[in-house]
Amino acid sequence: MASITASKAAADPAPQGVPPTIAIIIDDMGHNLHEGERLANMDQPLTLAFLPYRRHTDSLARLAHSQSKEIMLHAPMANTRNFGLGPGGLTPDMDEPALTTTLRRALQSIPFVQGVNNHMGSLLTQQLKPMDWVMKELYRYPVYFVDSRTIASSIAGDVAAAYQIPTLTRDVFLDHEQTEEFVDRQFKELIRQAKENGSAIGIGHPHTVTVDYLEKHLPLLDEQGIAIATVSGLWAIRNNNQRMFAVGEKQTIRPAFAKKD
Repeated sequence: MASITASKAAADPAPQGVPPTIAIIIDDMGHNLHEGERLANMDQPLTLAFLPYRRHTDSLARLAHSQSKEIMLHAPMANTRNFGLGPGGLTPDMDEPALTTTLRRALQSIPFVQGVNNHMGSLLTQQLKPMDWVMKELYRYPVYFVDSRTIASSIAGDVAAAYQIPTLTRDVFLDHEQTEEFVDRQFKELIRQAKENGSAIGIGHPHTVTVDYLEKHLPLLDEQGIAIATVSGLWAIRNNNQRMFAVGEKQTIRPAFAKKD
């Protein structure tokens, strides 16, 4: 089991000459075809996190990849309020083989997957043993991990860092209230944090109000002196443009279903 010996360091300031940079992750992809297509077709480099085995996950992930979006697995994890997880869920009653197999199959179900974050998870992400099993499996593959921080006491990011998995943490939730006023306030907070710290990560969802807002406001970032990057692009900015993984360092994720691109 990995030991957690140090807390996550704050994000390093962006290198000199790099503008304040945001990354936006859209969670819960795979259910809503219309909003999913709008997000996939935006000009900006969004990062889209797909729930496994949902009706439109495979087709939307392929479309998004073709439009230069970054693809993540949005891994369902047990929460403190007993909300249902759907297929691919990770729960505290699983032993290590069951959890590992469930996670591996979920990864294999997402075409072009480059990273993982937690869907819900306020219960599981506080528990060391299942988080250790999750990160031990993720360490095998060329994927990063983003701690969505659905609860302040999450240890998921710390365990990922202990396994030397490239690790980032969500800074701002954009739309847990689905009004334009709330999304606008949260988006401005994301930009404020990016200006203060060099970069910041926001998480939103494929709600119509969110997609409408992003369509309108993302094209205006340039004139505000703000850049937008994928999660891996933001990680590179924070890490002096080094590669996350050396060639051949990790196992390839074998798709569960062979499909032509």
